[in-house]
Amino acid sequence: MFDALSSKISSAFGSLRNRGKISVGDIENTAAEIRQALLEADVALVVVDQFIEKVRVGAIELLPTLQSGVNQAQAIFELVNTELTEILGGGARRVRYAKNPPTVIMLAGLQGAGKTTLAAKLAKFYKDQGDTPILVASDLQRPNAVNQLQVVGQNVGVPVFAPEPGNGVGDPVKVARDGVAFAKSKLHNLVIVDTAGRLGVDEDLMSEASAIRDAITPNEILFVVDAMIGQDAVRTAEAFRDGVGFDGVVLTKLDGDARGGAALSIAALTGRPIMFISNGEKISEFDIFYPERMASRILGMGDVATLAEQAKKAFDPDTSKKLEDKFIKGEDFTLDDFLEQIEAMSKMGNMGKLLSMLPGAGAMKKQIDNFDESEITRTKSIVQSMTPAERRDHKLLNGSRRARIAAGSGRQVSDVNKLVEKFTAAQKMMKQMRSGKGPALPAGMDFNAGMPKPTQQQPKKKSRSGNPAKRAAENS
Repeated sequence: MFDALSSKISSAFGSLRNRGKISVGDIENTAAEIRQALLEADVALVVVDQFIEKVRVGAIELLPTLQSGVNQAQAIFELVNTELTEILGGGARRVRYAKNPPTVIMLAGLQGAGKTTLAAKLAKFYKDQGDTPILVASDLQRPNAVNQLQVVGQNVGVPVFAPEPGNGVGDPVKVARDGVAFAKSKLHNLVIVDTAGRLGVDEDLMSEASAIRDAITPNEILFVVDAMIGQDAVRTAEAFRDGVGFDGVVLTKLDGDARGGAALSIAALTGRPIMFISNGEKISEFDIFYPERMASRILGMGDVATLAEQAKKAFDPDTSKKLEDKFIKGEDFTLDDFLEQIEAMSKMGNMGKLLSMLPGAGAMKKQIDNFDESEITRTKSIVQSMTPAERRDHKLLNGSRRARIAAGSGRQVSDVNKLVEKFTAAQKMMKQMRSGKGPALPAGMDFNAGMPKPTQQQPKKKSRSGNPAKRAAENS
């Protein structure tokens, strides 16, 4: 969503870094470029002007204290990062739990914002953390809303309280109140209430949402907003804040190709934090909103922290420990290990999204956009067509075996050859890393740490001549 904005801001700072000694005029020009980029990204004018003024004044004040060259540009870049993080909310905020369970979360927003799917994602998120959530179907207006909540609830293994069929039948306020009482009687510690929306902000929407709020006294009211609707998202949020009130914002559809200005405007203009983001249709594509991470991505620095968290979830600890032990013992990296790593990567989600979290991903946008997701599936099929012995020792893969594997996986022999070549290169790199000759491992992953270093052979001493004249010449 922020690709265009990130590219333009990176270009502005690229020009600044190429300067020798940065002047006030350079800062003014860079600030103007960033302002234009933010406006084109549909960020609210008042937010843009406040942000640019803080950056411009702060950079000019900072300039006399800095050395010339890259240090100046980097310091200004860090100032922009700080101010951008502040606009996005400053820091992540967690849901406030009730002193006496259950904690009640009410979801509100316009129709089509994705509240029902978001309810299931939120329930799955807290279920994975050890909570016992229940979903309450209080959207009795939208056709099949109750049925949809039951389906997504079943998909994530969370019960759904749905005494009414919906489709215009039933009292949503009574359902919400009874749902909270039911959750309390069954010892659920978290209740997520899905409410009805409308195509626009109107009196019926505000009246129903206010009545449900008063009936259940939620600990958190989360306003769910479609990030793709631009400035309408801000206007809707402000109207809902004034009419009903809410404690936090959830941005959905961040994987869209809209300009994304709502994400940069909504927290600043409503005074309410963005608490969660949904960046895809899959249940797993949901996370806490971290302003500093979003600012990092917009400025082209990637989001390594989120990438690491997703990897930690995907990679089984026992499998990782087994691979680490093999590495330390000097055992070969096999195709079985390779297959386990591929399967773990596929659990992490869309590879294009993962690659976009890497620092400098903006420069590789074309390659990332053209990444073939099915390549992982094809690779798995080739490895899975091998026998256990072939996976343990790829040197067994002669011509006839490769032809059999190609036929079994529905691929060409050339595809098998390419995979073997890539695996051989990976295995070689692992050996080099173990011997200390390859690239350094990231911090915390140095498998050679604590191991005895190989003894270095001392150079042999040259034999000395027995002739006194020759020995004197050697010594000189």
